[in-house]
Amino acid sequence: MKKLLAMTAVAALTMSANVFAQDGEAVYQKACQVCHSMGVAGAPKAHDAAAWKPKLAAGMDALIKTVKTGKGAMPPGGMCTDCSDEDYKKAIEFMSK
Repeated sequence: MKKLLAMTAVAALTMSANVFAQDGEAVYQKACQVCHSMGVAGAPKAHDAAAWKPKLAAGMDALIKTVKTGKGAMPPGGMCTDCSDEDYKKAIEFMSK
């Protein structure tokens, strides 16, 4: 019974995290700015539209997949442990403008 309750609680938290997307700037500030503010390890700098242009050309789905699987020095999920796909999308949109 305890295991079932724990699994239900985890499922509810997961669903609620996905229902309420986080603000793109907030995600950037908490998880992305460490690398994307200075271009650490080749990360495109935030608000450098030219650096983001070729990445955006691959499509948002491809970018989100890259964030989720990691690339180079960026670990899977970036530095965001509670981000949904929508959160990643909003952060990318914030950084790429």
